[in-house]
Amino acid sequence: MVAYARDEMVGITELSKSLGKYLDKVVSNSFNKIAIIRRNEPEAVIIPIKEYEYMKEASDMLEDMQIAKIIEERVTKRKEPVKYLTLNELEENLRKRGKNV
Repeated sequence: MVAYARDEMVGITELSKSLGKYLDKVVSNSFNKIAIIRRNEPEAVIIPIKEYEYMKEASDMLEDMQIAKIIEERVTKRKEPVKYLTLNELEENLRKRGKNV
């Protein structure tokens, strides 16, 4: 669980009154995050857009690696030979399934 300093937390009511002030603190790097508190629990976090983009890219890369591992496992444990499709064969198979390609 992430820890928040007291000044990095703001109630939702206060945030709605002073959103610009808190956004400026994050954008200017006065704070690297602000936790939005509702009913005494953190509900969301405001972070700089660059940090979000970095986290999203890292998450996407991790997901790609997990998918690649699954594919590799399925290919290596396969009992019958793998059949590779050309792009045209793939498109034709998708059309037969009602997909618009």
